[in-house]
Formats: sequence, C-alpha cells, structure tokens
Amino acid sequence: MQSIKLPSKPPSSPHPILNLSFRIFFSAAALFAVVTMLLWAFVFTGHTDIDAQVLNPLYWHGHEMVYGYALAVVAGFLLTAVKTWTGVMPPHGYKLLGIFVCWLLARLSWLGFGLGITLIGDSISWLYIAAIFDVVFVASMAYVICRAVWQVKQYKQMGILAKLALLTFGNGLCYWGIINADMNTTKIGIYLGFYLIIGLVLTIGRRVVPFFIERGLNMGIDMETSEPIKLRNSKTQDIASLVFFLAFFISDIFYPNKYLLTVTALGVAVINIVRLIGWYHHGIWQKPLLWSLHIAFLGMCLSFLLYALQPWLGYPHSIAMHGLAIAGVGMMTLAMMTRVSLGHTGRSIHQPPKTVSVMYGLMVLVFISRVLLPLVDMNHYLMWIMMAQSAWIACFMLFCISYLPMLARPRPDGLFG
Repeated sequence: MQSIKLPSKPPSSPHPILNLSFRIFFSAAALFAVVTMLLWAFVFTGHTDIDAQVLNPLYWHGHEMVYGYALAVVAGFLLTAVKTWTGVMPPHGYKLLGIFVCWLLARLSWLGFGLGITLIGDSISWLYIAAIFDVVFVASMAYVICRAVWQVKQYKQMGILAKLALLTFGNGLCYWGIINADMNTTKIGIYLGFYLIIGLVLTIGRRVVPFFIERGLNMGIDMETSEPIKLRNSKTQDIASLVFFLAFFISDIFYPNKYLLTVTALGVAVINIVRLIGWYHHGIWQKPLLWSLHIAFLGMCLSFLLYALQPWLGYPHSIAMHGLAIAGVGMMTLAMMTRVSLGHTGRSIHQPPKTVSVMYGLMVLVFISRVLLPLVDMNHYLMWIMMAQSAWIACFMLFCISYLPMLARPRPDGLFG
C-alpha cells in the first residue's frame, strides 16, 4: 500500500513581528540606535556613573555600537538571507524570540553597568550576565546558519560563519579586558569586532549592491538601450580587496606602521572605488534605495583614504575610524534595512516611504558633522559632535516612525514573511 505524504504545516507565529528575523531585529536595532545615542550624549558630556578606571566611556560606546547595534542588523539580515540562500526555513515564532531575548538581555545588562547599578556587590557583575547572553546570542545565530548551509551543502557560506566565530572571540576579549582592568585588550576586542563588521559589509555588499541595482532599475532593463542591466563584478577585485583589507586591519590593530597602514588603506580605497565605478548607472539617482548604497560605499572609500593620510597629516585617528563607522555601519545598514524591510513585507521597493530620502540626508549630515567639519575646524569640535549625534537620533526616529508599523503588521498579500 503506497503511503500518502501529507502536506507540511505552513509556518506561523504568535505575532507578525516574529515571522522572520529582519522584523524584530531591524525594529530593535533602530530603537537601540536612538536610545544608545541619547545615552552616549549624556556619557560624552560627563553625566555617567561609568568608572573610567574600569572602562573608558569611549569603549562603552564602541562596544554597544558594534556588538549591540551592528550585530542586531547582521542577525536580522543573515537569519533572513539564509532562507534565500538555502531554501531552509529559519527560526520564527518563539524560537526566534528566544534568540532575540538573548541579544536584548545582553544590552540591558550593559545598560545596568553603564548606569552604575550595583548587582551582587558591584556593577561589574552585569558584565558576566551580558557575556553569557552575548555568547548564546551569536552561537544560536551561527548554529542556525550552519545547519541550513550544511543541509544543502552550500559550503561557500562558511566564510560568514568564520566571521561570526571571530566576532565572538573579539567580544570575549572585550569582556576579559574590562573584568581584568586591561583597557588595551578591551580596545583590541572592540576594533577587531568593528573591522570584522566592515569585512562583512564589504563581503555582503559585494553580493547585494549590484543585485539590488540591477533589480531596482526598470526591472533590470536599460531603457535607453533596451539591454539587460548587468553590473560588473571581478574575482580579482574581490581577492585584492580582501587581501588589502586583511593587511589593513592587522596593521591598524596589531602593527601600527604608518607606511604599511597607508599602503593597505590606499589599496582598499582604490580597489573599491574601481568596483563602485563598475556598479554605477545614472538611473540610481532616481531611486533613493539605490543611491544610498552608492553613497555608503563612497563614504567607506573616503574613510580608507583618511586612514591612509592620517599618519602624514596628523589629524586624530578617530576621525577616519568614525568615517568608516558612519558610512560602513550607519549608512550601509540603514540602506539595507529600508530596502529589505519593503521587499520582505510584500511592499514595492519602487515606492518607499517619502521619508527615506530625509533619513539618508541626515546620515550624510552625520558624516559631514563628525568627520569632515572637524578636519577643517577643530575649534568647534564639541558642537560638530553634538550636531552629528542629533542627526543620528533624528534619522533613526524617522525610521521607527516610517518602518516599525509595517514591520509589526502582516504582509498585505497574506503570505508568511
């Protein structure tokens, strides 16, 4: 007697925000971007209970922007993209909620530490709690991706898993440094995490930026030539960019030689400028979701140029670093979230909210205020930083107003996602 295969049960979740990871993680990342920058404004002006002997407040800010904000966006993107890459359904519903809660509890623990709230004798106890939840968060994310990749034997994605493992190692260095009052180790952990995120942005950006541009322009057809739009990608450029970037961040963290730093940073900048030229199509300026990606990549290239020039011109290293952070983390994640949130909730990527151009404009203002203006006028440094903080907060408040409602509602077409 032939057995009858019953159809698989369709996926479901207790609330639409738990359908796929991008919904809850993009929402939380945007809210966190507002809250953490408001807190940083108080920390920066000295209104904090952080013990500077235990942790430099700058490192508190750096840790939470890298391992808090950026990793939330990475989780939202990767745990959604793995379905596209492998066809395997990622965690949803309560399983997804469990992964998210680990991220949330780690952030709340860092908040308790930053506010100087005592727990079991001292505030540093919060860091032990945060470390546990941070490790579980990244480990569960890596497990989900590894299982899906292994199931369909798509081993080319293993490089992403290696980066997640290194991010866990970098985060561990941060905790080890703080608990043992070794700020140099903490600094290495933060910079290692930061450059790994930039490496992920370069890797993922290489895949999705030309894909988004091809699909976003007139359904992939050039209206002037009636030919399919095909943007160039070079394997040689990919390898060269990876080699120069690897040498760059090893030099900047572990071997501060100005000649090596200049050569490697200049190499990354030039290769990616050439890559960006190959991706250019004049039609992007009609589509905010596309020109924002170009502006983000251009900002990263300019920041690598600032790294190359910094040893010779003498401006603060933090200016180049913040340029790379604002363009490569801030602008790029914003551009990705605004685009992915539309496509995966069943809405048209050709009709984004009118506020997206304002959001991108505010992020460009963050770059100008935090990076370019201090280069020409250090006398008003505090004012430029406060302007950048205000523009950042306004940008993500607009994202919350425009996107949180659609992230929390079912798809208009009734599909799960």
